[in-house]
Parts: sequence; C-alpha cells; structure tokens
Amino acid sequence: MQKADNFRTDHIWCVVPVFNNKETVKNVALQCRRLLQHIVVVDDGSTDTDVSALFLGSDITVLKHQKNQGKGKAILTALQYIKSQGGHFMITIDADGQHYPRDIEKFIPLLEDNYTSVLVGCRKFNSENIPGKSRFGRKLANFWLRIETGLSIDDCQSGFRCYPVEYISRIALSGFGYDFETEVLARAAWAGLGLKAISVDVWYPQPQKRISNFRPVVDNFRISCMHARLVGRRLLPWPCHRLIADTKDYFKPNILRHPIKALKALLKENATPAGLAVSAGVGIFLAVLPLLSVHTLVIIYVTTRLHLNKVMAVSIQNLCMPPFVPVVCIEIGHFMRYGRWLTDVSLRVVFGQLPDRVFEWLLGSLIVAPIMAVTVGIIVFYSARSLQKRSVDYASS
Repeated sequence: MQKADNFRTDHIWCVVPVFNNKETVKNVALQCRRLLQHIVVVDDGSTDTDVSALFLGSDITVLKHQKNQGKGKAILTALQYIKSQGGHFMITIDADGQHYPRDIEKFIPLLEDNYTSVLVGCRKFNSENIPGKSRFGRKLANFWLRIETGLSIDDCQSGFRCYPVEYISRIALSGFGYDFETEVLARAAWAGLGLKAISVDVWYPQPQKRISNFRPVVDNFRISCMHARLVGRRLLPWPCHRLIADTKDYFKPNILRHPIKALKALLKENATPAGLAVSAGVGIFLAVLPLLSVHTLVIIYVTTRLHLNKVMAVSIQNLCMPPFVPVVCIEIGHFMRYGRWLTDVSLRVVFGQLPDRVFEWLLGSLIVAPIMAVTVGIIVFYSARSLQKRSVDYASS
C-alpha cells in the first residue's frame, strides 16, 4: 500500500464485534458513525436480540455469524470484508460501551504517518470500578508481549485498536477468540509492523451491572496456550517472514571496543523486577538440565531470543555448578527408575555407566529445574523490587 498524498477518512472503517450486548451496541455504533463514514457491526451469533433489526434505516453494515465463533473470528470476518471494499484502516472497538467512540478522533491524525503500524488504545486505569484482575492481567500480558517481541505497550489487552488492513490480512493467524488479540500484536511485530500506543479513556460499570463475555477459565487457558506457542516460535532459530523491511538502527556497543558501554547496555536489558526474575528462572532452569558443556551457550541463545537479561541468566547459573545439583538430580532420577536411592557414587558407577547417569540426571532435572527456577525467580523478584523501592526512596529524599 502506497502512502496517500491526500489522507482520506473514507478509507477508515470501524468494526464493532458483538455477542449479546443488545443494551450498548447500538449506541456505540451510532456514535462511531458520527465520526466515520463506514461502520461494520459483526454479530457473532448473538442470542439476546436480532442485531440487524437494531440498525434498520441506518447505513451501518451488519455481518452475521450463525453461531458464536469468537471475537477474533468476528474481527477477521470484518477484515476480509473491508479489504474487499478497498478499506485501508480498520479500527476495532468493543460493543460493551467500555470505550468512548469519541477517542477515534485520537487515532485519525496519526494514521497518515503510521500506515505500517498497529495503533493500540491504552486505557487510563484511573477511573472507578476497575477490577483488580484487569490490572493484574494487563501487567502480565504486557510482560509476555515484551518477551515475545522485545517491544513495550502499556495495554496490549485493549480491544480499541487500529489495524492497517493490507498488512494484517497477509499475516497467518490462528486465534479466533480473545487469544486473537494476543497473537496479532506479536505476529505483527515479527512481520515488521510498528506498535504504537494512544491514551484513551475507559468506563467500567459497577460489578453487579457489568456484562462480560470473557470466560475466566476457558479464555485464560487459550491465551496461555497462545503465549506458549508464541514463545516456542520465538525460540526457533529461523526468522519470521517480514512484510516491512527492517530499517531500524539496532546499534549496540561493541564489547571489544566499548566494553563498559556494552556491559551497561546488557545490564539494562529487561531490568524490571519481573524481567530479572524471569531471566533468573530461565537461567536456573537451563543450568539444571544435563546440557553438557553448552549450558552458557544455550542460556545466551534463549535469553537473546526472548529479550531477557543475559547478565542475570548467565551469572545465576553458577548456583547450579557441579557436583551438588547434578548429584541431586541423579539421585531423584535413579529413584524414579528403580524406587531406591543410588548409594554407590564411585567413579566406576558414575563414569562406567555414564549413559544411565545422564538419563537419570535428565529425569531428576525435570523435577528439580522447575522447583529451583520458581524459587530463585521469586527471590530475585522480591529482592529486585526491594532494591528498586530503596533507590526511589533515596532519590526522593
């Protein structure tokens, strides 16, 4: 898509996916229509009302799924329709009234210079009735996005977004529910698209009046599975297909020519308490495994791919130096195989039966590694948070 000389708002489409929000969807869509010419409401199998009937007499387009297929599928249905109509940008807004349609005006001026970016409406969590689980979920989702892409967005769970139609339609996506919004940001970043934040207002009703289609168990499980898939893909050595050429300057100080600058850059990588905790946990987990002679190389590779703090991960592995941790793993692995402890730890038993001992080390490490990783990660998190708080208090005193 070539950048237009005269930016036109008739190329901007607004999408309102809806499932059983009859009380709010009409007002949301009509307010959006005051700002944009093209509005698409996607009825994702609603059973509470005939969504099409709500918009009789208006020029708002209603697309319908015969049965509920998920928010992500509704957005993809709209995406294909908008592409067929020649639309360039797709703004999505939730049908429950959480977002204010007037904030669409904040997106429009930015589109001409960000036609290869996904714009995310970051909600101001300073209003009343914000659920505690929403605050926690937002922080957790932001953290995982940073792991998967190396990019930081204040509110990657927000459904108020603007997508460049041509590029998003060329990205293979598998998430059809709420996991779609997790996946699309990560894969868009891998494809070379930018992620830009826009501050928007948000409204939450009182808990007893709140209507949500989010299923805590099922949808959180799907989102967790999606994060696992994205992290797994990130760990693979081959690059993702890019739609946008990588023209950014990723200059990093050369460690031989500028060792001090290079060290400072490494120390600042993902140096939040949570980032350091995960880095430490990953370093410990890999250090416990029987990766003979290549522990450090594997740790550097994994932390590089996941944008973790390499210095923390490489340094913390010293806690797992032989012989204590390997012996514990071998003992546990031997007990798992034979139901008894290995009492003869002579050189003949260890090195003469090395394949058996390595296998037992592997078995035992599957128990020891996660326990140590979680324990060390928690210790590092609270230690780093305490030090960070002390630094802030000292600076303000």
